[in-house]
Amino acid sequence: MRISDDVIEKLLTRGSLATPEQITVLQEEATRSGRPLQEIVIQKTLFNNQSLTEAFADYAHIPFIDLKPTDIPHDVLSRIPGRIAKQYNAVLFKIDEDGTMHLAMDDPDDVQAVSFIQKELGENTKIYIATHDNILACLENYRGDVNQELNEVIDIQREDATEVQAVTEADVSEDSPIAQTINLLLEYAIKSNASDIHLEPREEYVQVRYRIDGVLKEVNRLPRNVINALTSRVKILSNLKIDERRVPQDGRFKIKVGGKQYALRVSTLPIADGEKIVMRILDESNQAITLQDLGYWGHSLDIISQALTEPNGMILITGPTGSGKSTSLFSILTKLNTPDVNISTIEDPVEYKIPGVNQTQTNVKAGMTFASGLRALLRQDPNIIMVGEIRDGETANLGVQAALTGHLVFSTLHTNNAATTLPRLLDMDIEPFLIASTVKAVVGQRLVRRLCTFCRQSITPSSDEITAITHLFHLRENQTFSRVHELEKQAADQQIGGDAPLGTSDTTITNLWKASPEGCDACNHTGYKGRIGIYEVLDVTIPIQKMIVSSATSNQIQDQAIVEGMVTMQTDGLIKALRGNTTIEEVLRVTKE
Repeated sequence: MRISDDVIEKLLTRGSLATPEQITVLQEEATRSGRPLQEIVIQKTLFNNQSLTEAFADYAHIPFIDLKPTDIPHDVLSRIPGRIAKQYNAVLFKIDEDGTMHLAMDDPDDVQAVSFIQKELGENTKIYIATHDNILACLENYRGDVNQELNEVIDIQREDATEVQAVTEADVSEDSPIAQTINLLLEYAIKSNASDIHLEPREEYVQVRYRIDGVLKEVNRLPRNVINALTSRVKILSNLKIDERRVPQDGRFKIKVGGKQYALRVSTLPIADGEKIVMRILDESNQAITLQDLGYWGHSLDIISQALTEPNGMILITGPTGSGKSTSLFSILTKLNTPDVNISTIEDPVEYKIPGVNQTQTNVKAGMTFASGLRALLRQDPNIIMVGEIRDGETANLGVQAALTGHLVFSTLHTNNAATTLPRLLDMDIEPFLIASTVKAVVGQRLVRRLCTFCRQSITPSSDEITAITHLFHLRENQTFSRVHELEKQAADQQIGGDAPLGTSDTTITNLWKASPEGCDACNHTGYKGRIGIYEVLDVTIPIQKMIVSSATSNQIQDQAIVEGMVTMQTDGLIKALRGNTTIEEVLRVTKE
């Protein structure tokens, strides 16, 4: 919705968000750049789209509403034809018993639109205001079942499905069945909350799999004859070479679904039956979430928060591929991103775009490696440096030198846990005293599937199950449950697991959670919805520095860190399982060695 500059000024004053002098500066910037004041205040983060809509709703005395698309009955929605709803960005979401119609719009000041819709519905209509993105997400409900649409498009292509046909220009045009297939596969993946799409040619068909909450799931099989057209269409979107099938290629393209922008990172790989394509889905409209929302709490949150206040040093995040390291770094850098700080990154590839951060992508063919990029960054007067990954001794050495010379350096490593990171740096020929004096904290992390809060089930464990948990989680005999109980109380106080009841007492486990076998509509009948991180944060204290210099093993370092209060990943996972965030099986799946 377009709000006039006069009204924006009033909203800033009403909300005490800017002084008259600051408003004058904003007005001058709007005039100078030829942009509306509304754009400027959103860019300066004085408002975001939702808070601005809420403030306008309060000012104009129009009720604000945040709609959930899944809660709108289809028979109510369809009272307004889809064409008209999309033309005027209006959604009918509720009809009372007395016949009152509840209508949400993103611009209730559009008199023509309100008048036209009231003629369709009748005068007994109550108008609400919602954000533009919220309305667009609700309008997606007019689409119906995307998977059914996909099957209908695929059925057209099943004729002569055994013979791979030559690709013509018509096959890959914007309105071709192949283009529709790709669009529907992308929409279905996004609606399923998939992180990756795999298109894999097999001898008799093309297998389509989505990675949802970290687990691969087959969702469809396409006829074998479409593989060449399918590959060519994705390559056209990603600006790759269509005629190059012998070597891997990497590309990227963007799409909009339900008012949100998504970037798709594309990778092709020649395999025995053709070219395999994997597309990573990145939600570019996502705001960085806080460390607490990611799942940090207690000792881990205290140590990482303290490390972020250091003027220099190195903070390392470790874990296997797909363990959420980039997301953690995204949240940390967004938190540190202020106008008085110069943040520069070298990444492979740039996954999350952060406004105000100087992000560089590696390009090995052009000689831009992590090491050469990091060398160049050091001449760019940075305060904070982020290196996507430390893969070799040269990059590690440059990172350590940057930390020694007054920079705060973030990077990632592929190790099993936090303690093994320090000996790993020794393997890269970094001097022990340099590791001890530069590394401030090391984070080890994994991702586990989050239980659906609507259908999760509470269970009372048997004595055999409690014994098995004691053994599997290496709980110490003399303080088996008293420490776990204390940690769970601390986690509950910090809102881990919301208002779920405590699952332990001083002497035993009283309550556990499991996924519902049938699931529900909210979790697409899987029992899980989304993922949450489990973490261990190793604080490099003076005793641990001494151990590093004396070349202690990773087990000795870990034992010392536990004595100093570190909560291991497995224990963090156990606490989150007791709080109803996940299950014991999920924690063991990602942490069992």
